[in-house]
Amino acid sequence: MGQSIVVNEKPSSTPGVVRFETNRALTGMDHERYRAGTEVWGDRPPDELARRLLAKPSVAGVQINSNMVTVDLAKGYDATGLLEVIENLYRFYPDAPEAPEGGAGPVADLAEPVADAAEPPAAEAPVDAAPAAEVAEAPAADPVPDADAADA
Repeated sequence: MGQSIVVNEKPSSTPGVVRFETNRALTGMDHERYRAGTEVWGDRPPDELARRLLAKPSVAGVQINSNMVTVDLAKGYDATGLLEVIENLYRFYPDAPEAPEGGAGPVADLAEPVADAAEPPAAEAPVDAAPAAEVAEAPAADPVPDADAADA
């Protein structure tokens, strides 16, 4: 559930910096900066994206401005796996696994088994027609006295 973000990795003239352009604005017109080793406050999409990126050992810092995500890489690392983190920001559930060849897929595994047409259905236990205990009737209540009879 959710949609993937379309992300294009853009070259940077600065070594150790990678830029990603997305198909949706993440911050509006604000510029957000996040550094490794500092706590990320907030629950907005750029905050969550920064948390996910900073969880990678290859990321030293993240800057997000509208639809551009700039990542400062730690020394000796490359951008492997970062594009997928950004693409899956709005994904809440993973895609369903593909159906195996010749199989009906994962949904068919969850369905109840279908009885073979040649087998007769199992007989149900007979229902006892007699009640288990005798039900006593409630005593009749005294009739309400008639107002006309009381006057006479």
